[in-house]
Amino acid sequence: MKTETTDSLSFKSGYSEVNGLKMYYEIYGQGKPLILVHGGGSTIQTNFEKVIPLLAKNRQLIAVELQAHGRTSDRNADLTFEQDADDLAVFLKNIKIDKADFLGFSNGGTTVLQIAIRHLEIVDKIILASALAKRNGVPDWFWDFMKQASLDNMPEQLQLGYKKVATNPDDLKIMHDRDAKRMLNFKDIPDEQIKSVSVPTLIINGDKDVITPEHAIELHRQIANSELAIIPGGHGEYIGEITTLTPNFKESELVVPLIEKFLNKNIID
Repeated sequence: MKTETTDSLSFKSGYSEVNGLKMYYEIYGQGKPLILVHGGGSTIQTNFEKVIPLLAKNRQLIAVELQAHGRTSDRNADLTFEQDADDLAVFLKNIKIDKADFLGFSNGGTTVLQIAIRHLEIVDKIILASALAKRNGVPDWFWDFMKQASLDNMPEQLQLGYKKVATNPDDLKIMHDRDAKRMLNFKDIPDEQIKSVSVPTLIINGDKDVITPEHAIELHRQIANSELAIIPGGHGEYIGEITTLTPNFKESELVVPLIEKFLNKNIID
């Protein structure tokens, strides 16, 4: 591990051997661990750069990059949310963390849902931010778009974010194609698996999100111990995701207080 500093924020970074991957991670702050899980086509920074300095004031943040994303290597296998969940379980064991809270955005939210289904023993609380559990959770146009997905229509901010940190920037297409294929092959998570999630859960969705508010409401109804927040704005705007940033961006518009209130609830127990 090495210690780095960016914009006066100090953090440690390193790699962990995980199921044949060289998995990159960063650790910020001190306190109870909160694992940050990015979305498809993303890196730690393109999803979480705006919220990390705020959340790290009161928590230990552990941000990872999953297979083929950012600085983490690829394996000769398609991406699945189940495999990502299993990779994260091994990663936590490697860094000697028995239990943690998890915040997953977009595809990362689907991965965190799979962690709660497959590895409940390592989970305290989960935050599902714009997470997809069923194919009908997005409009029909999304699936038509995914059938024609190519690097040409991948957001430029995400392409630049990858190239900025990747060991081999030319592997961008590998990441893109693996993400696109995973979405095309996405199958509904069975109701009984969703209903099996028993840990405290916060579901966050934008009112103009790619994931429909109706889908977030349905998740809330199926996960008994859950809370729901529908926030004005688009996909990830509430955490300052890079493609949503505008010149008049304000930290005060982020949902960090909402996240902290949820995580700190019943902390004495």
